[in-house]
Amino acid sequence: MKTRRDFLIGGSLVAGSALLGSLPAWPAKAAAADSRAMRTRVIPVSGETVPVIGMGTSGSFEVPNGGAEYRALQEVLKRFFAGGGTLIDTAPTYSNAEDNLGPLLEQLGLRKKAFLATKLSGVTGREEGLAQFENTLKRLRTDKVELLQVHNLRDWKTQLAVARELKEKGQVKYVGVTHYVESAQDELADVVKASRPDFLQINYSVTQRGAERRVFPLAKDLGVAVLTNRNFDDGALFNRVKGKQLPGWAAEAQITSWAQMFLKFALSDEAVTAVIPATGKPDRQSDNLKAGLGPLLTPAQKSELIALVG
Repeated sequence: MKTRRDFLIGGSLVAGSALLGSLPAWPAKAAAADSRAMRTRVIPVSGETVPVIGMGTSGSFEVPNGGAEYRALQEVLKRFFAGGGTLIDTAPTYSNAEDNLGPLLEQLGLRKKAFLATKLSGVTGREEGLAQFENTLKRLRTDKVELLQVHNLRDWKTQLAVARELKEKGQVKYVGVTHYVESAQDELADVVKASRPDFLQINYSVTQRGAERRVFPLAKDLGVAVLTNRNFDDGALFNRVKGKQLPGWAAEAQITSWAQMFLKFALSDEAVTAVIPATGKPDRQSDNLKAGLGPLLTPAQKSELIALVG
């Protein structure tokens, strides 16, 4: 997802499992400190919980090493973890995103706190998949990742088998499949039904709600965790609400920006495990994290938002 445009009423956030028996020891996640801690949801296959606000790296981490944008990412990561986030989604085909993310986590001493999700992306065949994953580990400066996903269903049968092979070896904790457009959702649902991965990732926003039809119900029935991307519809949602005030009931849901509103909309579907908005701006990171606090939207509020944005 791309960085949102400047239509926030933001502010900064101040905040601060059981594992599968066959896997090696993985970093434990910190327990919630108090009632203001970020909401979490369960990964069905294991019972482990994950914070509902994650972060993406597409675009936001594809910046020159050492420049101002790179330095801003240090603060983005600091705020993310201080605010209760752990899940970071990336891919080897996001140009140099992995090359930036790995060293930053290492320098900041944050790798052990991170739930790293990456992908087998744009490759065909077992050997290409294994080679790409080994390179990804080097780029991320780690020896394992929490989630390995088959990106956009490319060669999905072979690559999902590769991911499961790596899971058996203890280099991967969970496996998943992804896509990012409405037109691919039926295919994604068919793949999930046939292969039963631990995770799926798909687009979902106020104006792109196709996942509600088949993908979400299927995920709930099969016990598949769901990550949603493009929650801001690549920034288009902010254009739709430009100049508009938040609904009067926003305060009841502890919402102070349109970004929080759009993220809470996605999280208000119980099938959604976490959202993964991308940003390279520290203040926007703080604003995103607030969507993980307080009440979610009621069905009536969701309907009103759909009408308002549509």
